[in-house]
Amino acid sequence: MENKVIQNRLKALREVMKAEGIDYYMMPTADFHNSEYVNDYFKVREYFCNFSGSNGTLLVWQEGAGLWTDGRYFIQAERELQGTGVELFRMLDEGVPAMEDFLAQSMGQGQTLGFDGRVISVRAGRKLEEKLKDKGISFAYEQDLAEGIWKDRPAFPHGGIRVLPEELAGRSTEEKQKAVMEKAAGEGADSFLLTRLDDLMWLFNIRGCDVECNPVAMSYGFLTEDGAVLFIQRSVVDEPAEKYFAEKKITVMDYEGIVDYLKALPEGRRVLVDDRHCSYALYRALSEKQVLVEKQNPTELLKAVKNPVELANMEEIYLKDSVALTRFIYWIKTHIGKQEITEITAADYLEKLRREIPECIDLSFPSISAYGANAAMMHYEPTPENHAVLKPEGLYLIDSGGQYMGGTTDVTRTIALGPVSEEIKKHYTLVAAGMLQLANARWIYGCTGRNLDILARQPIWDIDLDYKCGTGHGVGYILNVHEGPQNMRWRFTEDMAEAVIEAGMDISNEPGIYVEGSHGIRIENIMVAENDVKNEYGQFMHFKTLTWVPIDLDAIDLDCMTEVQKKLLKEYQQKVYEKLSPYLTEEEAEWLKGETEMA
Repeated sequence: MENKVIQNRLKALREVMKAEGIDYYMMPTADFHNSEYVNDYFKVREYFCNFSGSNGTLLVWQEGAGLWTDGRYFIQAERELQGTGVELFRMLDEGVPAMEDFLAQSMGQGQTLGFDGRVISVRAGRKLEEKLKDKGISFAYEQDLAEGIWKDRPAFPHGGIRVLPEELAGRSTEEKQKAVMEKAAGEGADSFLLTRLDDLMWLFNIRGCDVECNPVAMSYGFLTEDGAVLFIQRSVVDEPAEKYFAEKKITVMDYEGIVDYLKALPEGRRVLVDDRHCSYALYRALSEKQVLVEKQNPTELLKAVKNPVELANMEEIYLKDSVALTRFIYWIKTHIGKQEITEITAADYLEKLRREIPECIDLSFPSISAYGANAAMMHYEPTPENHAVLKPEGLYLIDSGGQYMGGTTDVTRTIALGPVSEEIKKHYTLVAAGMLQLANARWIYGCTGRNLDILARQPIWDIDLDYKCGTGHGVGYILNVHEGPQNMRWRFTEDMAEAVIEAGMDISNEPGIYVEGSHGIRIENIMVAENDVKNEYGQFMHFKTLTWVPIDLDAIDLDCMTEVQKKLLKEYQQKVYEKLSPYLTEEEAEWLKGETEMA
């Protein structure tokens, strides 16, 4: 069936492109800070193609359109693009060109590529420059072509901010600024332009509400040895925040004034910028008179290694969050088939349990509540118009988390609601085995996630299956649920940072199996890296688990596990009962005892 709404929007866009002399127009999933999750104001790509995933870039030309996205979203994208006339390009699949290669092959000599330079990173922009230089391609990067077409566009984000008390932050903003500028100086810079929103919140010990589930505020920062300037919408700065900034000697300037400020800087400063996150437009403005030191943003690594206060608070919050999810599993196991439960009402019930925790602020992302075949879409989200009713059979997957004053949580459990096939049991068991193997890893300092990823995938690779995503990501502290630079993945990707795993880094552990049209399985815990024995061979390390939620023994086939894997499962289940039972009702604790007991 044709999607006339999207087709008409693309037609209007092509008319504007023609009038502006733009041959190809590119729209990524990003805001002015290259954020993963964005406010509705920035969902231009979704407006023009209907794809709602958190990663993807739309390219439009007069004769066609294409969407590039990664393996997490292939199934979802196929559905959402139906009837739009937009072709799906499956990133990293064999034979599928990267967008810059496609442009190099498709664009004619001297044509013009358009994009809003505020939502394209420096790295992406320069990659395009390099690929297209032989064709004499012009860049039109100072226009947002959606402006005249998207008549009912949501308002620009404009929420409030709150100051995070130092007893929660663990370090003052002065300490953080000093550490950041020491790193910048070590790279030969005397100034630092910071554009990444969660890093800005961490650095200045503030939190905002400009992006759903992400406690960030639209802002920029400029640091020198003499002090810091925070560019933020002045109307969101209330009296307590104003007082805080004055006490901390942070100069506050208007968010919209960043370009004029950068252009007015004395010539010849050595400014550190991170080309992954700084926008192409800001880079072009800054590079006119300044020397740019292009290095990794130092706040990213400093933020990733949680301090002792953060780690203590996280451990406490994860225990409370684990209690809430375990109570949810008890509820769904004891009510399925007795009352109607849908993907939406199930997620709502879990949210209710989380919000009963006193420290709860919000969810950390919209819950992925998926029954049966819907769970094969890694980032599926039910809607009032499109959702499933849960039945007392098959698997139900719930990937969810909370924002708390004390931590950000992310956890997935796949639950057997009744009978499941032997194949599904085997798949579930191997996913659980992979998760447990990684959780019990021991390694020597210097390893990255690429060295450890095989521990989670090995049981799945043994049956010639895989999952088209990473195994793990960092998690913020009262911040974004996805955080770097640490990650867990086997494939080296050019634009993906790869970091040595440091003591104090948290990381998710979430292997899975996804079979289109049948089922999806993911089991996710959060872990923290810790130092272990140090000897003549080096510093050995291990993970400490933060998530204590039972693995569903109803979906486990012990015959598919090695003796070592069975031992790991038994130990984990025992610890779940020991840690959670004191916080459950007598009935819930009795149920959990049965759920976690193994012969």
